[in-house]
Amino acid sequence: MFDAIRRPFGYEPVIKKEDLAKDAPKKQERAENWKSTLLRIWKLVDEHRMLLVTVLVMVFISSALALLGPYLIGYIIDHYIVPQTFEGMGPIVLWLILVYIGYSLSMYLQNYWMIGIAQQVIYRMRTGLFKHLQRLPVSFFDKRQHGELMSRMTNDIENVSTTLNSSFIQVFSSVLTLTGTMIVMLILSPLLTLLTLIIIPLMFIAMQWITKRTGRLYKEQQQAIGELNGLIEESISGQKIIKAFSQEPRVMEEFLVKSERLQRTGFWAWTYSGFIPKVMNFLNNGSFAIVAGAGGLLALNGDISIGVIVIFTEYARQFTRPLNDLANQFNTVLSAIAGAERVFSIMGETEEKDDEVQNADKELQGFVEFDDVSFKYEGAEEDWTIRNVSFNVGIGQTAALVGATGAGKTTIMQLLARFYDANEGEIRLDGTPIADMPRETLRKQIAFVLQDPFLFEATVRENIRYGRLDATDEEIIEAAQKANAHDFIAKLPDGYDTVLKGDGSMISQGQKQLLSIARALVADPVILLLDEATSSIDTVTELKIQEALERLMAGRTSFVIAHRLNTVRQADLVLVMEMGELVEYGTQQKLIDSGGIYANMLADAKL
Repeated sequence: MFDAIRRPFGYEPVIKKEDLAKDAPKKQERAENWKSTLLRIWKLVDEHRMLLVTVLVMVFISSALALLGPYLIGYIIDHYIVPQTFEGMGPIVLWLILVYIGYSLSMYLQNYWMIGIAQQVIYRMRTGLFKHLQRLPVSFFDKRQHGELMSRMTNDIENVSTTLNSSFIQVFSSVLTLTGTMIVMLILSPLLTLLTLIIIPLMFIAMQWITKRTGRLYKEQQQAIGELNGLIEESISGQKIIKAFSQEPRVMEEFLVKSERLQRTGFWAWTYSGFIPKVMNFLNNGSFAIVAGAGGLLALNGDISIGVIVIFTEYARQFTRPLNDLANQFNTVLSAIAGAERVFSIMGETEEKDDEVQNADKELQGFVEFDDVSFKYEGAEEDWTIRNVSFNVGIGQTAALVGATGAGKTTIMQLLARFYDANEGEIRLDGTPIADMPRETLRKQIAFVLQDPFLFEATVRENIRYGRLDATDEEIIEAAQKANAHDFIAKLPDGYDTVLKGDGSMISQGQKQLLSIARALVADPVILLLDEATSSIDTVTELKIQEALERLMAGRTSFVIAHRLNTVRQADLVLVMEMGELVEYGTQQKLIDSGGIYANMLADAKL
C-alpha cells in the first residue's frame, strides 16, 4: 500500500511482518509485562492519594459540566428560541455561562494538581534510578554502554513524565465523558444512540491494526535512541583517540548507521500513529452526518424536537471525541510504557549488598592473604582470569605485581577492593575474610592511584577532598604539599578554588596524577592500590610523582602494578603473574637468585 511513497524517500520499515510473526512475544507474556510496569507506576502515583482523589473529583466535575452545557443549549432552543419567547431566558443563559466558567476552572485545577503529582513521581523515579545506579556493582557497568544508561535516565523518564502530565487525566476524563454521554444519549433517543455506536467497531478495528505495529516500533525507537546516545557519549569521551588515529570517518559512518535506524524507526512509528487522528476524524464526521440526517428525519416526523437534535449532535461529538482522545493518547502511553520498562529493568538489577554485616567497626592493620583464589568474569565459562593464586603481604609491605598485559594483575586489585568477588578460595584482611566485611568499611581503608586518574568537574580543593569529605582546608593543603602538588596549584588562576573542566584538561597528565596522590593522602588509607602512572610522564614530573608515592606508601600495605624496574627495586615482595597464575613470588633478590621468569625479565630489560 505504501510502496509508492516508501521507496522515493528511501524509507523501509524496520520491523517487517514476518519479523513480527517470528519474534513477537506471546500475548500473555507481553500483557503481564505491561501490567507489572503499569502497577509500579501506579504505586508511585498512589503515594499522593489524597491529591489524586481531588484531581479525580475535578475530572468528574468538568465531565459533568461538559455534559450539562449542551443540555442547557438544547433547553434554550426548545423553550425560548423555537417558540420565540425570551421571557425567563436570562437566568438560564447565566447558568450556561457559569457552567462553562466552572468547566474551565475545574480543567485548570485538575491539570495544575496533576502536573504536581506527575513531577513528584518523576522526581522519585529519577532519584530512585540514580541511587540504584550508585549501588550497582562494577560488573554491571562493564556490560553497559554509558550513553545508553544516560538515555534511560533522561529520554525514557521524560516519556513517562509526558504521559503522567497529560495522558493520565485525559484517560479518566474520556472514560467519564463516554459513560455520562452514553447514559444521556440513551435517555434522549435510543435509536440515534444505536446509530452513533455503529462507528465503535470500526474504531476498534482501526486501532488494532495501527497499535499492532506502533507498540513494537516505539520500543525499538527507544532502544535506537539509547544506542545513539551511547555512541555520542563514547565518541565525545574518546575524542582524542579518535583524532589520534584519524578515525573520524569510521565514527561518522557508525553514527549515520545508528541515526538512520532511529530515523526509519521514528518515521514508521509516527507514520502509523499519524493514521489515528485521521481515521478518527473521518469516523467522527461520518457519525455526525448519520446523526444529523437521521435526527432531521425524526424531527420532520415529530418524534423529537430541534433542541434534542442540537443536544444529540453535540453529545455525538462528545462521544466520539473521547474515543479520539483515547486513541491519540494510546501512542503516548505505549511510548511511556516502553520507557518505564527500560527504567524498571535497570532498577531490577541486583544491587551490591552485604548479606551479613560483620566487622563494621574492625580496625584494620593491612595484613593481606590470598588463599587459593580463582576468578572468572561473568560469561567467561571456563576461561579463568586468575587461577589458584595464593600469597601473603605483611603489614606495611609493598608488593609489586609484574607480568604481561592480561596476566591478571589488575584483577587481583579489583578482587581485593571487592569490585568483584572471587569464585573460589578466600581473601583475608588481618585474618578476616573480606567477604564478611561491609564493602563500605573495606573500601574506606583502601585508596587507588590509577594510571589514568579521574578528576571531577569541581574545584581543586573539592577534588582532593573527595578522598575524605570531612577533611579540613589545612589537611588538604598539607596533603597537596606532601604530594608535590602545592606549587602548581598555587599558580592556577584561583589556586585551590580553580574549577577543573573536562576531567582536568586544563592541567597536565602529571599534575592530574599529583592531585590523585593528594586525594589518596587525605583519605589516609591502610591499603594502597597503585597502577604506576609514570611511564608516559616526563623525567622531572616522574621524580616528583615518585617522591610523592614514597611518602604515600610509607607505613601502608601497598600493591603496585609495576611497569619499571625502579618501582620493583623498592618493593618488599614481587608477584610474577603469567596467564592468570602466580608463577613466582618472593623478594626481588630471591627471584633473581632462582634464575626463573623474573630473572629473565630483568635480563631481557622487560621492566
